[in-house]
Amino acid sequence: QVQLVESGGGLVQAGDSLRLSCAASGRTDRSPVMGWFRQAPGKEREFVAAITWSGGRSNYADSVKGRFTASRDSAKNTVLLQMNSLKPEDTAVYYCAARYGSMLSSLEKTYNYWGQGTQVTVSS
Repeated sequence: QVQLVESGGGLVQAGDSLRLSCAASGRTDRSPVMGWFRQAPGKEREFVAAITWSGGRSNYADSVKGRFTASRDSAKNTVLLQMNSLKPEDTAVYYCAARYGSMLSSLEKTYNYWGQGTQVTVSS
């Protein structure tokens, strides 16, 4: 199993940047793929980004491509999501997730482990 704890959310203005962290513990020796998802009020949870445990491969939703960057801090067993040029439509609860395997899946149902989420609010 993998335990995940997100942090770094907050209230920012449009155009600002924010960095989310996801601290992973447990069976990280199995090199899980890490995903970021978000859920806005009244909407379904949607894929944001995924990154391999090594940090060597990643993919992104079209809505965040070029603005968000996922990375891994290997020294701290932490996955990061750097969010730049934030927009009001980025407002959501952001979740970190993990799955075993090598595929950079964008499907929520393929992830087995989830954090509790962190709120990101972008004001206009």
